[in-house]
Amino acid sequence: MTTPPEPTPPLAGAVQASWHRFLDTYEPLRPELYRYCRSLARSPWDADDLVQDAMARAFVTLGCMDGPPDNPRAWLFRVASNLWIDRLRRTREDAGDVPEGAAAPEPRASREAAGTLIGRLSPQERAAVVLKEAFDLSLEEIAEALSTSVGAVKAALHRGRGKLAEPDEALTAAPSAPVLDAFCAAFNAGDLERLVALLLDTASVEVVRVHAEYGRDAARKGVFQGMMYGSRRLAGVDGQTTGIDPRYRLGALPDRPRCEVRLHRGEPVIVHWYAHADGEAVRALTRVETSGDRLSRVRNYFYTPDVIAEVCGELGLPYRINGYRYW
Repeated sequence: MTTPPEPTPPLAGAVQASWHRFLDTYEPLRPELYRYCRSLARSPWDADDLVQDAMARAFVTLGCMDGPPDNPRAWLFRVASNLWIDRLRRTREDAGDVPEGAAAPEPRASREAAGTLIGRLSPQERAAVVLKEAFDLSLEEIAEALSTSVGAVKAALHRGRGKLAEPDEALTAAPSAPVLDAFCAAFNAGDLERLVALLLDTASVEVVRVHAEYGRDAARKGVFQGMMYGSRRLAGVDGQTTGIDPRYRLGALPDRPRCEVRLHRGEPVIVHWYAHADGEAVRALTRVETSGDRLSRVRNYFYTPDVIAEVCGELGLPYRINGYRYW
């Protein structure tokens, strides 16, 4: 008797399994990829977005390749470089022609000053200088990462090093202070309905890199529940241990977290304090966008250890990380 074939797994499950196998191989490179993207982008938030976009693009591209790349590190840099340069080119096209040496118009969140490197270099110059000075890649590796020739890399390095200057800072539109205060007051009171009431009907709420929801009902049942009461799962109460790698849960207590607003590089950021056996530490950050007296977008940075480390390090806050993915 012939054994019937195993049923084909649902598409979503097959994709998730492939994605996790991809992460097992390429996730160890993520911290260095973040450092590279952080050198290109002008804020940790934009750098994290670029990292996630690059990982997603690399996953899709790998599925179309005959075999894995010979140099995974340089290949990930190449994917990120192409995405970033394409993004700046589209922004320039939308804004009209911009001189080659001028600073590219960038999205609102990208306007934070990030150091002396970024200001007035063209995308190719900026990427070439970062790869050479920060990562000490060879000319050949840089050429591979930027899909160009060694001669073009030499020229970009020469031009870029000659134009290094402190970038001009630009003012950013901050979210409404009363809405931020109302968010923290509702959160700290454990008042889920009051928190949900702050959302626009069309608001988006997401745990960056893990899950996104739209509207009040979804947020009430999903992300807001996790933000308010996920500490019980973090501490393993009632046998709920999924979600976080066990090595990051040591010492966590089930007490509901509290939040407060801190100013980071001119932008109000909500920091979430979690209780631990040895004291409180920040384990998550939240950025919001507002429209009038309501929240139009909520982004919770929980599975973003590089961003948490950078922001909390600059603010001088104790922190703990939760890994890169939901387990």
